[in-house]
Amino acid sequence: MADITRVLVFNHLRAEESSCIIHSKGGKVVRAGRGLSFWFLPLAASIAEVPLDDRELPILFHGRSEEFQDVTVQAVAAWRVSKPSALSKRVDFSIDLGDGTWTQQPLEKMSTMLTELAQQLAWDYLAQTSLQEILAHGIEPIRNLIRDGLIGDANLAEMGIEIVSVRIASIRPTAETERALQTPARERIQQEADRATFERRALAVKQERAIEENELQNRIELARQEKILIEQQGANEMRRVTDEAEHKRIDSEAKAGRLRTHKEAEAQGIRAVEMARVEAEQVSMDIYRDLPKDVLLGLAARTFAENVPPIAHLNLSPDLLGPALTQLAQAATDRMES
Repeated sequence: MADITRVLVFNHLRAEESSCIIHSKGGKVVRAGRGLSFWFLPLAASIAEVPLDDRELPILFHGRSEEFQDVTVQAVAAWRVSKPSALSKRVDFSIDLGDGTWTQQPLEKMSTMLTELAQQLAWDYLAQTSLQEILAHGIEPIRNLIRDGLIGDANLAEMGIEIVSVRIASIRPTAETERALQTPARERIQQEADRATFERRALAVKQERAIEENELQNRIELARQEKILIEQQGANEMRRVTDEAEHKRIDSEAKAGRLRTHKEAEAQGIRAVEMARVEAEQVSMDIYRDLPKDVLLGLAARTFAENVPPIAHLNLSPDLLGPALTQLAQAATDRMES
């Protein structure tokens, strides 16, 4: 706002560069321009201050779609004054010459006018479009419609209003309608989630079945290998027992052969000894066969004497000595005759 200082009967005004000051006196413009600073008489002056900076106007309005569904549009329109002298003639921007404030509410009037114009442009579009299309097409159609409508409005151009930009913050139906519209999408998303869950479970079951089949195959393979191992161990044990039995048989046969050989050697030795003894006995018999009886008796007596145990007492009876003496006598007679 302009800064006004009072000195006696004169006032001094100093304005910012972003404001255009229009000083009128007697219905005629005395001076006009940006950031002016001058002295004036309050009783003879009329001053208007028109802002030249960009202004942003929040716009919030409700409309109805083709199906009579409520739609809320939230937008922001940026505007500025390009012809301050023309606007000052249409809108009262006069300031109080004491404190520099506006005597009216020009910015509120501008906001109301722009908001109603934007609403009118949007309502025509909303009333001819279904809610699904409005939400599907998004903010671009309404933004272009409002921007082109404001820029092309002849009244605004005549007033010296320039539209800088139009932004649409959101387009939303009522909460109930929004929830109803979200339900199919939510259900579809839930179905997709359920399908993903089912597929994941099916994949998990398939993988688990594959794992179980793999484990079963591993157990079968282990059982088969264990069977082969047991058969091999049995064959090895049988071969070991067979080899041990064969070894024992060979050892037994060897022992039997050695024992037989030893016995045969012993038998041959005994046989040889007995043969030698027999031969010696035969020789002795041959010798004794040709000897006379008395000689044989003498040898028998000597042999008897050599082998008889010691005799402490000897009893001779007639029955014993008779035959012996008879034989000796007979032997002596036979020898003498010969």
